[in-house]
Amino acid sequence: MTATAAAGPAAGAVAAVVVNYNAARHLGACVASLANNGVEVTVVVDNGSVDDSQAVARAGGALWLDAGANLGYGRAANLGAGVDAVAAAPYLLVCNPDVELAGGSVAALAAALAADPGLGAVGPAVRNPDGSLYPSARTFPDLLDALGHGLLGSVAPWNRFTRRYRLLDWDHRDAAHVDWVSGSCFLVRREAWDQVRGFDPSYFMYMEDVDLCWRLGKEGWGIGYVPEAEVVHVQGVSADRHPYRMLAAHHRSMWRFAVRSTAGARRAALPVVAVGLAGRLAVSAAQRALAGAGHGSPPRPLP
Repeated sequence: MTATAAAGPAAGAVAAVVVNYNAARHLGACVASLANNGVEVTVVVDNGSVDDSQAVARAGGALWLDAGANLGYGRAANLGAGVDAVAAAPYLLVCNPDVELAGGSVAALAAALAADPGLGAVGPAVRNPDGSLYPSARTFPDLLDALGHGLLGSVAPWNRFTRRYRLLDWDHRDAAHVDWVSGSCFLVRREAWDQVRGFDPSYFMYMEDVDLCWRLGKEGWGIGYVPEAEVVHVQGVSADRHPYRMLAAHHRSMWRFAVRSTAGARRAALPVVAVGLAGRLAVSAAQRALAGAGHGSPPRPLP
């Protein structure tokens, strides 16, 4: 898969939805980076913030949509995607408020979709604030890889299960078709989004991006990784406010996707997966409690 970046997306071709929750500190840079990338319509869907997010969004020229409560990531994104000014665009960009897009990134993503009618969604290279690459393009893990990654990923990140799942042995400088891309920032063809009815609202947080790409694949759409597009993602800005709730949501979402995506004889292994996830949640919560007591920095859910 190759992508040739244009000078910018055609007027009105891309509309953006930013799902926000108490992220005023980062939201301004996110909205500004979208405008600098030629995005004319940005809707900030707010999940019940109590900070200055609304003023920041409006100052950046974004539309403001108050969800009325914390709906979770997927439901809020679906709400924003339904706004008339967003629905009119052939491409929909969804991102977190703590993401900042490099110049030309939206053009590169849009060019990739325009060049390949079989692609339903594409994601950029995602970098951490220190410049290191975050592995945002991945495979759908089978049950063995999922268990191995879940149990070993935080203590031995280069284990073979995590390497396969995160595609760590692949050169991320190359554009490619992949199983799924991170929901922190992606561009989706509106036709494809509507065909699968957007995110599954039963996922409150986490795995909604995996599930979306999985359902797109079931409908025959490809998923692409476009390293010519780059974003910096701070990560954890909203989730760190309610760590235990997010840990529980993460593990519930993993279980939901395992049940949905596992077929045939492999479903017999689901009870083992349930036990493994329960144990993993207990360990993660204990680590978080110890960190909160001053024994280290708070760990985030292992993606």
